[in-house]
Amino acid sequence: MHTQDLSPWLHEHAYGSGDRAAEHRAWRVVALTAITMVVEILAGWWFSSMALLADGWHMSSHCLALGLTALAYWFARHHANDRRYAFGTWKVEVLGGFASAVLLAGVALLMAIESVMRLLAPTPIGFDQAIAVAVLGLAVNLMSAWLLKDGQHHNPHEHYGHHAQHHHRDLNHHAAFLHVLADATTSLLAILALLGGKYAGWYWLDPLMGVVGALIIAVWARGLLRDTGKVLLDREMDTPLVERLRAELEADGDSRVSDLHLWRVGRSQYACIVSLVTGRAHDPAHYKALLRHHGQLAHVTVEVNRCPQYHP
Repeated sequence: MHTQDLSPWLHEHAYGSGDRAAEHRAWRVVALTAITMVVEILAGWWFSSMALLADGWHMSSHCLALGLTALAYWFARHHANDRRYAFGTWKVEVLGGFASAVLLAGVALLMAIESVMRLLAPTPIGFDQAIAVAVLGLAVNLMSAWLLKDGQHHNPHEHYGHHAQHHHRDLNHHAAFLHVLADATTSLLAILALLGGKYAGWYWLDPLMGVVGALIIAVWARGLLRDTGKVLLDREMDTPLVERLRAELEADGDSRVSDLHLWRVGRSQYACIVSLVTGRAHDPAHYKALLRHHGQLAHVTVEVNRCPQYHP
């Protein structure tokens, strides 16, 4: 049999890997962040401003994280048709999101340590320069958020409500957006704290807001670590789709699912391996036909164990 004769049975494994539009948005945000970082570092050195220098180096960590986001999209797209990846390269994007979550957690830890140290040993604050830096940072991150907008896509085949939409979001894009949001939040908290310190003499407010910001970022990082880790470890058996598949396969009253594995191979695509016990002469094609209306099942393998003595 020639290879072309197998074409109706061949599987496509590029499950939406490498979102080119999202990659372009990410690179634009990287460029904007990098330009701002260089300007702040050069201005801080020229004007001998530690506030400008500190914020410039702080932006370098976000530039690194956003660069990882863009590179993950590029790698997934570049290797989308590489057969060495059993189920495509989509999980490279999730791995990029996981790495960004680790960096977010590190930023939160460093913020918390620095803020506690400043609470215990206050240092003089150049309010005017610091406020200018915070306003600049907020403006850059609002622009970055605008560039990253419309990065979420939902699968039209999904009908499981809000849970499904949350579950199938682009985790790599979400990680980039969280980095931008984290920076914008710290800038906003810094502005409020610095205004309180300048006009009300509440010098303790600046480090206190640093602690608050670190806690908020830590919560976001924890959620992103949980979501990306769940996908990377194929922990998908709590999705409502599992029980729907089981119910549909057992609806004839004769068949029983003895083993079922479901895991994501794309943002909203699943692979499924199922083993059934039945007393009737059903073949795998019969059970695949029962599941055909589930458009999100991109790869289904069915094993049928016939047992004439079986009575459910």
